[in-house]
Amino acid sequence: MSTDPYHVVQQEIQSSLQTASTLRASYLRIRSMAREGSEELLWARNELKATLAALEADLEDLEESVKVVESTGPRLFNLDDTEVTERRKYVGRVRREVESMRSEVEDTTVRAIHTNSQPGSSRSPLKPTNHLPRSNDQDEQSHWAREEQQLMIQEQERTMDSISGTLTTLAQQAGLMGQEIGQHNEMLGDLEQNVDRTDTKLNTAMRKMRKFIRETEETQSGWCISILVVVLLILLVAVILV
Repeated sequence: MSTDPYHVVQQEIQSSLQTASTLRASYLRIRSMAREGSEELLWARNELKATLAALEADLEDLEESVKVVESTGPRLFNLDDTEVTERRKYVGRVRREVESMRSEVEDTTVRAIHTNSQPGSSRSPLKPTNHLPRSNDQDEQSHWAREEQQLMIQEQERTMDSISGTLTTLAQQAGLMGQEIGQHNEMLGDLEQNVDRTDTKLNTAMRKMRKFIRETEETQSGWCISILVVVLLILLVAVILV
């Protein structure tokens, strides 16, 4: 049975969609409090745009997985037509949510550009009547933006701590494996030394065996010659006496 990639991609999209919803709420809150063109508002808008772009890329992958199931046949993935229809509806619903959030960001950007481009629409921040309220709004918005950034930094630190813990565990496992390999190498070294000593003893025993065989052969040859000489002498004496 083929592997269905739908659920893996769907989990990633759900996580990205929740992040985008949080960023959208933060963006709307900042927009209602900060002036157009402020650093906090630009940062929130860019973060939301980047998240929406990544979400759209994941959504394309999810839609591609649905198309694969439809083209190859739901039965191949142990699915029915109802499940495929539900997946198609889910893709459409998420796409509408993404388009809605993107239209909010783009409409706000267009209105801000149009307002700034109109004659007489610029407002001086140095007017005495608006100076104190604007300063208070900016202080409150800056404080909120710093808290938001601190939360993101803490989340990144927790992620880095998790990765660091995983790397530490892998390093410990690698160290244990290195120790075991070292012990095996020592055992192999001892075995090699024992084999060398055994080989030396065996060679010594073989040399002694060959020497013994050679000496035995020489001794037997000497006895045979002596016996033949004695027999010849006896025959010679017998011929002379006869």
